[in-house]
Amino acid sequence: MTHRWITVVAGALQRDDGLWLMHRRPVGKHHAGLWEFPGGKVEPYEMPAESLVRELAEELGIRCNSDACIPVGFAESGPFENSLALVILLYNVRAWEGEPQPLEGGAVDWFTPAQALALPKPPLDIVLAAQLFQNR
Repeated sequence: MTHRWITVVAGALQRDDGLWLMHRRPVGKHHAGLWEFPGGKVEPYEMPAESLVRELAEELGIRCNSDACIPVGFAESGPFENSLALVILLYNVRAWEGEPQPLEGGAVDWFTPAQALALPKPPLDIVLAAQLFQNR
């Protein structure tokens, strides 16, 4: 059986003090109120890291270079009735310019790994956070 799926990228931004950025999904969106790693859909003409750079600029107003995006994990959903399966690629981002702001709504905040793991998150972000923080 063939399933249709889309690739999504997400950024795990870590500050020098060891805290990690999480984005709270805005009201009116799927998974509203839950915390996630910021990012979005990869366009057909983009490499995933390039897409993450674009998405972080659009969502958070920050600038970074694709060389600063290091792959650290992935998660995938099964196909759901009348929707596409998702494959999320997670990148650690440790260098950027600007102060992250929730430009598309919701909120952003900084958390320790333990705090980030305890936040209510969409199912795939639960998997990604577990992968990212398992040895921290």
